[in-house]
Amino acid sequence: MNNYQEYLQAETVAEALELLAGSSRSTAVVAGGTDLLLELRQGRHPKVDRLVDVSGIESLRMISRDGDLITIGAGVTHKEIISSPLLQEHARCVVEGCGLIGGPQVRNVATIGGNVAHALPAGDGTVSLLALDTEVELVSAQGSTWQPLIEIFAGPGKVNFDRSKTLLTGFRFAARGDREASAFQRVMRPQGVAIAILNMAAWVKLAGSGAIERARISCGPAGPKPFRAQKTEQFLAGKKWDENSFQQASEILAGEVNLRTSPHRATKEYRHLLLPVLLKKVLDSAVGRAEQ
Repeated sequence: MNNYQEYLQAETVAEALELLAGSSRSTAVVAGGTDLLLELRQGRHPKVDRLVDVSGIESLRMISRDGDLITIGAGVTHKEIISSPLLQEHARCVVEGCGLIGGPQVRNVATIGGNVAHALPAGDGTVSLLALDTEVELVSAQGSTWQPLIEIFAGPGKVNFDRSKTLLTGFRFAARGDREASAFQRVMRPQGVAIAILNMAAWVKLAGSGAIERARISCGPAGPKPFRAQKTEQFLAGKKWDENSFQQASEILAGEVNLRTSPHRATKEYRHLLLPVLLKKVLDSAVGRAEQ
């Protein structure tokens, strides 16, 4: 039995919105389809009557810089992110995170917008973007708005906007400044294609003294929604990154995450053991890059 009745392709955002609004039946937006189509076939997603393909919308396939802002279109594939010199310079954590998603075949078609809109607490693209304090653009018939990425998630696999009426069209974050850098790390099963056991991204800005002036840390799955470690970030501000600050930051991080046991990936206890390992790796890398 088919999991959808109509498959329509949009060439512009406006046309995609018209196709979504023009149906009284259940609809879904598809781009790479590496999550949605698999879930439809496996019965893990309600069947839909209409699929609206947005992969051909040129405005969603752009990576650009405008002044101090870097923008990534929601239709940009992970392969395109990995290959972008602009993102290698200004969003190293995103390049590293997207480089671990699936295998080459998946990365060739899967999009950053799909990774984020899927709203998994450990989405590698999502976690890496959160460390850059990213904003997301949402477009509907009422217009477009930019809002903090961290605010669009409502729970595991859930967002706070109607996917059948609203398009997630792009992301923006500040370009890398002087003595700033980011990094991403992930612990996963050997085959490298499953959801992370635990992942983490970090961004730092160093003061002239070498201390951490500001830090942002995200990790997952650390709760029902994608997570920013704000207490750990606040502690690190003004601290030198050394063994003492690492030990204290690890304790604070362990106290603010909400880890759980997954029967298919790892126990809560094992994930707690991984937390300080990933924290040291991502901050060692981010601080080292910021010093260069």
